[in-house]
Amino acid sequence: MFQLGKTLVSEEIIKNDFVCNLSACKGACCIDGEAGAPVEPEERAILEEIYPKVKPYLREKGIAAIEEQGVYITRENGEIETPLIDGADCAYVTFDDRGTALCGIEEAYNQGDIDWKKPVSCHLYPVRVEEYTSFSAVNYHRWEICDDACSLGAELQVPIYKFVKDALVRKFGEDWYNELEVIAKEVQGQRSAQD
Repeated sequence: MFQLGKTLVSEEIIKNDFVCNLSACKGACCIDGEAGAPVEPEERAILEEIYPKVKPYLREKGIAAIEEQGVYITRENGEIETPLIDGADCAYVTFDDRGTALCGIEEAYNQGDIDWKKPVSCHLYPVRVEEYTSFSAVNYHRWEICDDACSLGAELQVPIYKFVKDALVRKFGEDWYNELEVIAKEVQGQRSAQD
């Protein structure tokens, strides 16, 4: 771990490679697991505002889940998440003709209907940010369903922090990311010297 501004960053996001391989995983991160995608407090109003424009992109089951539970849910521990369909798929998930899970929010964004891509937690994945009182912890979330993404990232030599560059800039700003790149070069230089 190293400190960068008000963040503690795991070196794993520099040392590990990752490129989503949707043809292999079929978007499993949006349909597996026991919880929805984390939603930041300021994203709640955005989800409420964009829902009417996102709704036409969603499946009937997703619409039903959202209209029953809300555009986001708050868990007993206070965490805010996207709602799930029957405790599995994210309510915002759609599928293409090959059975690959896609994001209905991102589809609305890609079509120009909204100007917000998706929750930043989804955009950042496999990076997870844990908020504490005085700092944010920036970590790599390992999940076996992403093994193909790790293999593809290694083959293409794309470290995690580069794969999620746009999301990191969105979350922490351009200056923060530029400092991260300087640190990454130092870390990679140390690794090369040891090899």
